[in-house]
Amino acid sequence: MSTQETNFKLVGFLLADLARHPVRVLLFLSLLVSAGAVILSAHHNRQASIALERLMQKKDLLDVQWRNLILEQSALTEHNRIENLVSKQLDMRLSLIHI
Repeated sequence: MSTQETNFKLVGFLLADLARHPVRVLLFLSLLVSAGAVILSAHHNRQASIALERLMQKKDLLDVQWRNLILEQSALTEHNRIENLVSKQLDMRLSLIHI
């Protein structure tokens, strides 16, 4: 018996077995498709979690910047600071005349 003849008999045997048990073949194929779907959904879930974590870190950084800007704004708009700048740079004085 040659190798080519043996391979042909093996392929024929496999095809005959598959034809006799179509339900098993469908179950096996559905198992493979289901496993692929689980792997794909786990991958998408990890990608979404990574993106969420990055966005949360960016939100935290922006929140810190916002707080610093609020502090800077309150420091720049203090009444005493404005009064000192006006008196030094513009040479303006507070009027003390009351009616």
